Amino acid sequence: MPRLVSAFLVVLVSLLLYRVQPQLLHVPLDSLVNLGHETLDRLYSGQSPQEVITTPSAATGFTSHIVAVGDLHGDLPNALRVLKMSGVIDDAGNWSGDVDVLAQTGDIIDRGDDTIALYELMDKLREQATAAGGVVLSVLGNHEWMNAIGDWRYVYPSEIATFGGIEERQESLASGAIGRSWATNYTTAARLPLHRVLGQPNAPYDGTEQTSVSHAALSFVHGGLSPTYENLAPYPTKINQVASSLLRKLQYRKQPPPHPPHPYPGLPASTTMEEGKLYDANGPLWYRGWALESEQTVCDSVDSVLKKTGTRRMIMGHTPDFTGIVSRCNGKIIIIDTGISHAYGGVLAALSISYSLKPLGENLWEEKELVKALYADQPAQIIVDEVKELVADLKLPIENL
Repeated sequence: MPRLVSAFLVVLVSLLLYRVQPQLLHVPLDSLVNLGHETLDRLYSGQSPQEVITTPSAATGFTSHIVAVGDLHGDLPNALRVLKMSGVIDDAGNWSGDVDVLAQTGDIIDRGDDTIALYELMDKLREQATAAGGVVLSVLGNHEWMNAIGDWRYVYPSEIATFGGIEERQESLASGAIGRSWATNYTTAARLPLHRVLGQPNAPYDGTEQTSVSHAALSFVHGGLSPTYENLAPYPTKINQVASSLLRKLQYRKQPPPHPPHPYPGLPASTTMEEGKLYDANGPLWYRGWALESEQTVCDSVDSVLKKTGTRRMIMGHTPDFTGIVSRCNGKIIIIDTGISHAYGGVLAALSISYSLKPLGENLWEEKELVKALYADQPAQIIVDEVKELVADLKLPIENL
């Protein structure tokens, strides 16, 4: 009798799959017999067989491990040390598979000679992570934008030589490998839900959803999201639309002779008001208020920005602290620029976020989040260690038949 029941289930599931996604009939039948209701729901939504078989469902809970790394400034050896000690790469320098997401907050360029090698490393890790089901999130820093403008004040002659000369470097940043990667793989702001059942990376948040899990996400920018910056919503879409438009203008214009020794070229004549504000001191590339203002000032202001962006923590680089990662307002603000490059001589550090949701009952969940500062030469420091219960309906939607 059990065999007859199993055979009937196989036939029934096969018919259902053919109606919804005929290509999914390639899933092994013995696997189909053992699929739970949640997995079948996901088959209806059109996920691939491999995702269906191997991805944990909301019914069984899930975990996510994120590592964030700050300014690298032209130093490949120290970058590799940080990525290795934080578990992002293995001994061979490849994606280890031990983390789910790597976020890097910009300023890969300037102050060192390893520009080409660092961008090649990031592109390699991005490709390897994608193949392994992971994610690499990259945001542009103010120094990437400076170089796109033609402001080369922090470019070493020895670094220019690695490109073959000034014109070759200009071409690489505009239409060559690095410039194409900036335009394709990098954003100026990022929003990362702590698990993909809560949304995809960089999906827009318009501020209307206010639930127990709507802010279970992190923001990543280089400088900071000022409370008075006008283009916070929808986040991060609006910022990235403005940034893409400005970057396109910079890369497509005739490249001006770099400053110095030539005059500062500035933004293109066609720059809009929104694009100008993106690059000013109050924009996400240059803002330092979260690092420099008093504790009372930043803690009085941070919640309004978190609410607008649908996040619980803002993670940024730009303003270095050479002694370690800085946490403010109980971990709502985390500044991860520790002067990793030998140009600064700071500490080698990375941020680790471990997140989990475990089902306790009908729409009842236990949420755990552990945020730590990791160091190459000192013990890890716990920034946040929270466990709480929440009510949330996290079932994946079933498409209508």
